[in-house]
Amino acid sequence: MTSTSCTIAAPTGPAVGQAAPDFTLKDQHGKKVSLSDYRGVKNVVVVFYPFAFSGICTGELCEIRDNLGAFESDDVQVLAVSVDHVFTQRAWSDAQGYFFPVLSDYWPHGGVAQAYGVFDQSGGFATRGTFLIDRDGVVRWTLVNATSDKRDFTGYHTALKELAGLAA
Repeated sequence: MTSTSCTIAAPTGPAVGQAAPDFTLKDQHGKKVSLSDYRGVKNVVVVFYPFAFSGICTGELCEIRDNLGAFESDDVQVLAVSVDHVFTQRAWSDAQGYFFPVLSDYWPHGGVAQAYGVFDQSGGFATRGTFLIDRDGVVRWTLVNATSDKRDFTGYHTALKELAGLAA
């Protein structure tokens, strides 16, 4: 599989073929969720986004919500991550009907986004980074967009099919 990159590069984040940095964050309900919870169980797509309640972010997560079967299954778990506080994540996910984990990278501020190379230091937020991580914790596909550029999930769906083919 190949890595796709748009406007912003992630020079300090994990590249395709490298181990994904593990993390533990609280979801919109205050429950701790770790990437390692899925090791050996499911592939994971980690979707970083700048801010709850913003136009492009809402559109992207609604696309995931409205087509959840194309993003999440018995083999794949969606984890959405921003630097917003847990209470903000809860209000937003309740308002939008997001039933997948919406994780708060609030403190240390943007620490997970930094580990993935998608933290905008000057603005204090995560950019639009998407990482497909296999059951072994290895990054299999990435896409990083500029904050103002809506991501195209076509490459993700292709990479997911390729990953399923590898597992067969």
